[in-house]
Amino acid sequence: MNRSHPSFTYFCLVLAMMLWASTFVALKLAFRVYDPMVVIFGRMVVASLFAVFFPFVFRNVRFRIKDLKYIAFMVICEPCLYFVFEANALLYTSAAQAGMITSMMPLMVAIGAWLFLKEQLTMRTCIGFAIAVTGALFLSLVSEASDHGPNPLLGNFLEFLAMVCASGYALTLKKLTDYYSPLFLTFIQAFTGAVFFFPALFLPGTQLPVQVEPLPILAIFYLGSAVTLGAYGLYNYGVSKIPASQATAFINLIPVFSLIMSGIVLGERFSAIQYMASFLVLFGVILSQDRKAMGQPVAVTQPEG
Repeated sequence: MNRSHPSFTYFCLVLAMMLWASTFVALKLAFRVYDPMVVIFGRMVVASLFAVFFPFVFRNVRFRIKDLKYIAFMVICEPCLYFVFEANALLYTSAAQAGMITSMMPLMVAIGAWLFLKEQLTMRTCIGFAIAVTGALFLSLVSEASDHGPNPLLGNFLEFLAMVCASGYALTLKKLTDYYSPLFLTFIQAFTGAVFFFPALFLPGTQLPVQVEPLPILAIFYLGSAVTLGAYGLYNYGVSKIPASQATAFINLIPVFSLIMSGIVLGERFSAIQYMASFLVLFGVILSQDRKAMGQPVAVTQPEG
């Protein structure tokens, strides 16, 4: 497939969404044995170690001091705060519901662009956002505690906060990919994440590993290689080729993939009323998409303050 062809970009984005959807399943498997901070630190280390196989990424990189604030904001949003919220979210909600909440990210990017970039926000987007939020809240309230999600309301709210961080990351990423390679930015995220989560291993509430379980270990390796390195690399590449508004629209595929994967691997199932709530979320997201704005590039700058 020709890398310069738009279809290759779309292929990369779809594959990135499939890998991201599998994150919720892999995290659930790893969290059954290991502490969330141990899992997140492990995936960051695995991703960082892969830099040995890509030394060319760091050659001829002309770092600009003025970009430091953008890079700092990007890594604080994701992986740092994003993974803190997501790791804790999956302790309380199911993988399927967490995946459904991610579909709200494109709307949040539109809201963020309106708040910080002074971009126009249409009434259609506002109505769609309201419907999606209502659906997400409804999904959380009608979900009963279970082994897969002991406190869905809290878990879904934490996943919502993770999406807020992901939106800040997406907005800032577009500006950085105009100058830096997608893979370089991916490794910067991995290195920063490893440094950020290392002190968390020594917090009083963190339980260090006392046993080696093959499946959770494989899940951590998968998260660090296929997801942290693969998905972020593919997504960063996609954002470098098309407008951010178009790239974030692919996030809508994550709930579909996560629902299928969580059902096959974890045996999670939605009730009829949960499917109705999920439909509200997806309907709100689809309704909010401004077809005219989708073809326009998004000018990204660092949020004020």
